[in-house]
Amino acid sequence: MHISSPRPLAFTAPAALSGTATVPGDKSISHRSLMLSALAVGESVVEGLLEGEDVLATAAAMRAMGADIQRAADGRWRIYGVGVGGLLQPQAALDMGNSGTSTRLLMGLVASHAITAAFTGDASLSRRPMNRVIEPLSLMGAEFTSSPGGRLPLMLRGIAPAVPIEYRLPVASAQVKSAILLAGLNTPGITRVIEPVPTRDHSERMLSGFGADLAVELDGTTRVISIRGEAELRPQNIVVPGDPSSAAFPVVAGLLVPGSAITITNVGLNPTRAALFDVLRMMGGDIEFANARTVGGEPVADLVVRASAMKGIEVPIECVPSMVDEFPILFVAAALAEGRTIARGLEELRVKESDRLATMAEGLRAIGARVEELEDGLIIDGTGGAPLAGGATIATKLDHRIAMSFAVAGLVSKARVEIDDMTPVATSFPGFVELMTGLGGDIS
Repeated sequence: MHISSPRPLAFTAPAALSGTATVPGDKSISHRSLMLSALAVGESVVEGLLEGEDVLATAAAMRAMGADIQRAADGRWRIYGVGVGGLLQPQAALDMGNSGTSTRLLMGLVASHAITAAFTGDASLSRRPMNRVIEPLSLMGAEFTSSPGGRLPLMLRGIAPAVPIEYRLPVASAQVKSAILLAGLNTPGITRVIEPVPTRDHSERMLSGFGADLAVELDGTTRVISIRGEAELRPQNIVVPGDPSSAAFPVVAGLLVPGSAITITNVGLNPTRAALFDVLRMMGGDIEFANARTVGGEPVADLVVRASAMKGIEVPIECVPSMVDEFPILFVAAALAEGRTIARGLEELRVKESDRLATMAEGLRAIGARVEELEDGLIIDGTGGAPLAGGATIATKLDHRIAMSFAVAGLVSKARVEIDDMTPVATSFPGFVELMTGLGGDIS
């Protein structure tokens, strides 16, 4: 595994941000496009794939299990799949780096194949619990030998045929849902996932697009997703839209830096992913969805963003599953808003790449924000648009979203904000610093 030296950077307030930019491809869709293409028979072509370290870990793992995956000179990725049930025994441990998505979804794929795979990861990923995936996959017949607490490194012994299950998600998790559905692809009969709270639905959309026999039924607010196993997937041509989680950072910067007017093109607006933009609008953010269209079954638009006077709100708890990764940057917006912002129901943030509630609270206080940390969220009393004091070095805890959130905070602080290490940003947003500089950000 490649280990980089820390890369500190300092961010200070620019006069204003302006211009047009494009963010990298959606990470969730990129992971799934590689996995499902590798299980189809024939050649699939993927355009706009996010070439961050997390997605490259997925590509390396699928190659290790038999798929032929090539990046062409024109930037398109060509994948020649092995067919459902055709994954081969990897000859070495699958190194997941920092990618929780790669780990949990690939565990699902391997679980219903008669192969054994070892999963390893970096220090941050090795602290993250995997029991929520181990439990349902064990019910399907897979066997696990994990580190204490259900953590990496772990050994997974898959089984074929696996046992179809009906599983009710105890917590809202698109990754657990997806792992079970992917295991169900090679499992005889029908595998069902009952989802009391809707989560991102990229897996369902893409599985259907590849030809899987998948059905979604609604029972009030509960979704029941059924997949018929021993599927035959058809190769696809996929265009990956821009990642809304990545767009969140320049969007919030554009709202907060006085006088700014920016456009972020080709952003995916899947309703199970894009609640942040709705919440920012509730807070008074001037965000226009221009040139709305559908690309590969996913809604897409250009985001036209203008500096706005933001107001604190109580974030609707029903929005949480559709923006769980975006709360760190929302907390920065709240710190500059007028009045109080309350965000609760965020226990999930304590088991991300870092404890994002504690890390954001600590960092925001260090640069002058007023923050109260709750067991399941934060209460933030904003400055009413006045700059934060700044003048601190932020410990990012190897968390890419923490690093980018405080980079944006540096653009609305009086004194410079130094990020202890921007290296982890490469996992999800290679080119972040260059994009922010191109819009006028002051970075040294």
